[in-house]
Amino acid sequence: MQCVILAGGVGSRMWPETRTVPKTLLPVQGRPFAQWQLDWLAGAGIESVVYCLGFLGDDVRAFVGDGSRWGLSVTYVDEGDQLRGTAGALRLAHDEGALQDDFLVLYGDSWLQVDPAAVLRAARSRPEPALMTVYSNDSQWDTSNVIFADGRVARYAKGLVERPADMRWIDYGLMVFRRDVIAERVAPVVVQDLAPLCTALADEGSLAGFEVSDRFYEIGSVDGRRDLEQFLRGRTAQAT
Repeated sequence: MQCVILAGGVGSRMWPETRTVPKTLLPVQGRPFAQWQLDWLAGAGIESVVYCLGFLGDDVRAFVGDGSRWGLSVTYVDEGDQLRGTAGALRLAHDEGALQDDFLVLYGDSWLQVDPAAVLRAARSRPEPALMTVYSNDSQWDTSNVIFADGRVARYAKGLVERPADMRWIDYGLMVFRRDVIAERVAPVVVQDLAPLCTALADEGSLAGFEVSDRFYEIGSVDGRRDLEQFLRGRTAQAT
């Protein structure tokens, strides 16, 4: 079971800290954030990780290494100074032979409360070539952008001026793709994000959905990291 972690961005909302530290290595409760993510993935039984890197990518390589201390096999795809967007990064990983037949996609700044292996198994049980995790958000944490019905993402749209009343879910930050989707739908050597691809797949009825019951966290903003640290402190206090 494979997870691709998208960690190439510059993390401008966390400057000046991210001028010298890649966002995925920002400290969270005294540990680089990547350590939290890799512990989570390894604990769920994920075996292979591919990091899509760009800005300060060598620092991520130096910290994570080959992944053996987590019991993972970790490889790297480097966009260098020419970032290609989230979909473009996956196409580069495809072209370098790094992708398995199907794989999870995780953002390098996301902390999620879901079993990633269960998400991958759910995707494998569906006929659709891609799956998006969704959360019934009602615009509480961010603007809702998903209509979810009958186990499928019926619509996915960002930036709407007027949202339909049934657009109550939000993309949760963990997806599954079959490799063929990237090969067929993302052109090589272009800048492309995943959002338009997911919108098109939803419109075609080709995007399965997996509903998650617990909220997501992220460290891409000062408030986001603060909220995550507060949550983790509370969880530690409950455990003791």
